[in-house]
Amino acid sequence: MSKDWNRAYSEGNTPWDKGYASPPLRAFLKTYRLEGRVLVPGCGAGYDVRLLAEQGASVLGLDIAPLALEKARSVPTASYENYALADFLNLPKNYHDQFDAVVEHTCLCALDPADREAYVRSAQQALKPGGRFLAVFFREVSDDTREGPPHPISSDEIEALFAKDFEMLERTIPEETYSSRPVGSEEVCLMRKKI
Repeated sequence: MSKDWNRAYSEGNTPWDKGYASPPLRAFLKTYRLEGRVLVPGCGAGYDVRLLAEQGASVLGLDIAPLALEKARSVPTASYENYALADFLNLPKNYHDQFDAVVEHTCLCALDPADREAYVRSAQQALKPGGRFLAVFFREVSDDTREGPPHPISSDEIEALFAKDFEMLERTIPEETYSSRPVGSEEVCLMRKKI
């Protein structure tokens, strides 16, 4: 059974909400600019959405939890940002082939691993041909014994899931992370949708 994300927000049980945008994403965007229409699935309170909008992208934050979107909309907009209630795993057709980039951070690791193929299918559907997929993945860490979510992903699984539809352009282990995440527990991957 999947987690009740709206209930988590109503109870204030949101340990993934650090109050600011992902440090690895911020660091990556210092040297790489995402332009055009960008989709952020599982956007939560919208920190990453605002960061991307500040750089000039037209960003849509998508979430399945109405209370997450309520929180995101309560903050003044940075620029070209919007939010919509939808299930990314069942991406509405009006979002197919609409985005120049999809930015992943904490959505994939929040899903049951059995839903990962559906996630990849939706990312592929959302992107225009040649569109970019930028991910901050939560990696497997040897001493982590918690049951998810979050559900970590291995480098091998990243390759197995995405190789059919995406070309890997760059992979890095970020030095800048949230203080609660040790260096090495995240991996930044930039991919391009195959044409």
